[in-house]
Amino acid sequence: MVEDLSLDLGPDRSLLLVDDDEPFVKRLAKAMEKRGFIPETAESVAAGKAIAQSRPPAYAVVDLRLEDGNGLDVVEALRERRPDCRIVVLTGYGAIATAVAAVKIGATDYLSKPADANEVTNALLSRGEMLPDPPENPMSADRVRWEHIQRVYEMCDRNVSETARRLNMHRRTLQRILAKRSPK
Repeated sequence: MVEDLSLDLGPDRSLLLVDDDEPFVKRLAKAMEKRGFIPETAESVAAGKAIAQSRPPAYAVVDLRLEDGNGLDVVEALRERRPDCRIVVLTGYGAIATAVAAVKIGATDYLSKPADANEVTNALLSRGEMLPDPPENPMSADRVRWEHIQRVYEMCDRNVSETARRLNMHRRTLQRILAKRSPK
């Protein structure tokens, strides 16, 4: 299957990987290289934008949340310099609003972490003719709810009262949920 994918890459196989998780980006670069891409990595918005300006790639995988800013800034820079670039946005915080924003400014697809090299390759090479296969191990409804609560809790700087207010939930109920382990 890997050999068939490399045939679809076209003449320009350049790939930009932007993620501040160094071990992840190195593993992904090696895996993508085995699939026929020519990867270049960046670990910040500034480095990603610099590469987008000087050597805009044919493909890109950009993390949404980086230490020095928002990965959507890199997506915009890539779109300006190379409108035909196929871009996949990765994030550990899968939310509909950020997915819509990523696609509106030019991302080809949007994947939640952890995403493996096969998922990334399929997203980069997909032309939208068919719907992607459903995930093999989707999160349970309880896990999705827990992830959402955790994200809002972090956005509220771990303030239980403010989080409970924003979630329209009783403070004690929220405290009980936060004290439990995450569901599978």
